[in-house]
Amino acid sequence: MIERFYLKDYLSFQEAELNLQHGLIVFSGPSGSGKSILMESILSSLGLSSCDANICESSVTWDIDEEETGLENDEINVFKHIKKEKSRYFINNQSISKKSINTLTCKYLKHLSLRDFRDFENEGLLSILDHKIGKNALDLKSHYRETFKNYNQVKKELEIIEDEERRIIELKEFAKFEIDKINSISPKVGEDEELLVIKKELSRKEKALEMIEGANEIFNFEHHISLALDTLDVDSAFFDDTMNELRSILESAEERFSALDEVDVEEVLNRIEELGELKRRYGSIEEALEYKEQKLQELEKYENIEVQKGDLEQRYQTLHKEVYSLARSLTELRSKAVKNFEKELNAYLKQLYLRDAKVSLAQDKLTQFGQDILSIELNATELSKVSTGEFNRLRLAVLALKSESMQNIGGVLMLDEIDANLSGEESMSVAKVLKKLTKNFQIFVISHQPQLTSMGDQHFLVYKDGTISKTKELNFDEKIDEIARIISGDTISDEAKKFARELLEGNR
Repeated sequence: MIERFYLKDYLSFQEAELNLQHGLIVFSGPSGSGKSILMESILSSLGLSSCDANICESSVTWDIDEEETGLENDEINVFKHIKKEKSRYFINNQSISKKSINTLTCKYLKHLSLRDFRDFENEGLLSILDHKIGKNALDLKSHYRETFKNYNQVKKELEIIEDEERRIIELKEFAKFEIDKINSISPKVGEDEELLVIKKELSRKEKALEMIEGANEIFNFEHHISLALDTLDVDSAFFDDTMNELRSILESAEERFSALDEVDVEEVLNRIEELGELKRRYGSIEEALEYKEQKLQELEKYENIEVQKGDLEQRYQTLHKEVYSLARSLTELRSKAVKNFEKELNAYLKQLYLRDAKVSLAQDKLTQFGQDILSIELNATELSKVSTGEFNRLRLAVLALKSESMQNIGGVLMLDEIDANLSGEESMSVAKVLKKLTKNFQIFVISHQPQLTSMGDQHFLVYKDGTISKTKELNFDEKIDEIARIISGDTISDEAKKFARELLEGNR
């Protein structure tokens, strides 16, 4: 609910502050006093309208979805609209866009002066009907929704497999082609590096062998060095070790290069080219082998797809049968209850001096709510074509039905002159329905009729002091005077005051 509203500098208002209660809140006053301006500024503070007020601010008890909005709840959340050079909106002094504040507010506030069809959406109407039926329907709907969710999931998985199956031949051929291509080369990890070493050795083989042959000449003079060292009384062991190590190195190199005589140079170059192409395509030999393994797994999956499809088809058939059975059971319960729904709705419409509505239940494709479409026509006319007054009173009737099963309290209804052009009896009937709705809603209404005005839990007079609009919360005696003014005009008669008192006392 809205606990407090503050307005500063807007058209004829310099300042206004309203401390508000739960229940039916009535605004009355002479024409042109500023009632609609006040209502517009309340809506503007909540992002549902725009005005040029310096400040309009509402303190509300609604919880803010902190995760969704990124805002923190206070004990009382303050919604504010400020207009200087441009409009700015705040919640708890944190700046927020008009769209965001509007989205948040719409969860809690309904403005019945707008043609809003959300109260007639199929989900909401079916929810009212199911709550009317009771636990059987609610439990059945819960079971149905879980089954419908599983049914849709399996259906989606089956569609994916069937789509793959249509492309299975192409996919299998591609996988086999990729596997065969890698197998034809049959790469081994590290093979490319080994081949590059062999290529390098081959490129220097001839020159290296020539150099080794020349180097071997040193061994023809080895004994001369040994004799010289002996003559000089120098131990020749170090020289012998060095020559033996040199001999080993040259012999090993000679053997290595000689072994290359059996290597086909062209074959090595071709192999390096093949591996190079593989690396260009896949990145590396390791990645090529990983890709091959992936394609082998895909091929295995394609081979097993018939088994998977068979299992899914069996589950799909079972769930299909179950979900349609549950939907039919829901339809049976709803079909039996729809006449009583229509009867209870028309009871409210009768109070609101509207002709009976026709409520019909038809079947369509499955949704998460079943296969039923609940629709309402007023005077055999589609809702989009009925007058605004009739549309809003029909909304009131639907909300009254809905409120019978509502647990939450805190929503707000805002109505301008819903009893305009109604007779006294019609105005009283509207007031009684609104009074019923105050069980779950705080209701703001502008009224020019004594009947609705007398039912208010709070009554604010909007009046002009010179050119300045002001507001005043009325006590019992002041309510009598204001209702008497509504009845008889500026010249208040004793009969009008008597009737006003009787109305107020009768509604206490």
